[in-house]
Amino acid sequence: MLHIGPNNPAKAFHAFYLGIAVSTLCFTQNAFSSSLNMTEGVTSVSKEIYSLHMNIFWWCVAIGVVVFGVMFYTMIAHRKEHGAKASNFHESTFLEVLWTLIPFVILIAMAVPATSSLVKIYDTEEADIDILITGYQWKWKYEYLGEDLSFFSNLSTPNNEIYNRLEKNPNYLLEVDNPLVIPTGKKVRFLLTSNDVIHSWWIPDFAVKKDAIPGFINEAWTIVDAPGIFRGQCAELCGKNHGFMPIVVEVKPENEFNQWLSEQKAVAAKLEELNSTTFTFEDLVTRGEQVYLNNCAACHQANGKGVPGAFPSIAGSKIATGALSDHLNIVIFGSQKNPAMQAFGAQLSEADLAAVITYQRNAFGNNMGDSVQPKEILAFKQNNK
Repeated sequence: MLHIGPNNPAKAFHAFYLGIAVSTLCFTQNAFSSSLNMTEGVTSVSKEIYSLHMNIFWWCVAIGVVVFGVMFYTMIAHRKEHGAKASNFHESTFLEVLWTLIPFVILIAMAVPATSSLVKIYDTEEADIDILITGYQWKWKYEYLGEDLSFFSNLSTPNNEIYNRLEKNPNYLLEVDNPLVIPTGKKVRFLLTSNDVIHSWWIPDFAVKKDAIPGFINEAWTIVDAPGIFRGQCAELCGKNHGFMPIVVEVKPENEFNQWLSEQKAVAAKLEELNSTTFTFEDLVTRGEQVYLNNCAACHQANGKGVPGAFPSIAGSKIATGALSDHLNIVIFGSQKNPAMQAFGAQLSEADLAAVITYQRNAFGNNMGDSVQPKEILAFKQNNK
């Protein structure tokens, strides 16, 4: 049996060193093969970042083991009770050069691969596809530049799961109605900005995390070689529903992406036709309910009662039960008195605006009995520019 005591400092040092080694191995085996570690990702850049992260981590472990090993050995082996006496010296040029040169060499060894990775991360030139990403409270807008296609992506997790009335699914709060779709093998450049507050677009599997700042455009890019579905979230605290702002990117083979793009353009063309359609009252209310849940319920609640002191109630409100022109004005152009009330005129189509306003005026006990058509929305916009 190993005896550790005052008269056996060497064995005490070896036992301590063995303890460090065993603890380190156990920790790394459990932690660094689990979700506690950085995501390796699926792109060449994400894998390079992961490799750099692990290499520097192990360098830090080695430095820590050496430094603390020497420190604890010195404390154990050179104790006063063994008659050890501290050396007294002043201005050792050799030591000063040594403890300056070693960290300098280590930092250079870390900086070279890190700089190489950073150069790749910021190289957004020669992209095959440009996508403008705009953050809103609390959703994302994707616009395929040069393709005349744009849409919003909203959280699609059912309210029954959020309020614990149903069991939560594996992708709870990480599912959307309209995912961003990109092709495999193509360099996609993301241009990021915001319509209101600072958001952050984060996809761990792509090693892409960029702030979306009002009035400013940030750039990022990715190339994904294999199809799949990848999920992320807004990574900047952006208000009440920050946790309800997921990101879903679906990567398709190039031929499937081209087919999807054509289908989406056809859908957009049909939506444009709806703006000149005259809807029945029932159709407006049905459509308006879905638009309300996607765009209004986050603040005003699904039951229309709002949040006292923060977001006003729609049920029985002066706006929803008052003059139609006032209702149109605040939904389309927003509120100057309360910046939290966004301007939805540029976010929703005329058909969706007509539907949601009709719904608000006839739901939650308001029962105004009136309705508004898309052509009336268009005329109101033109007359109030």
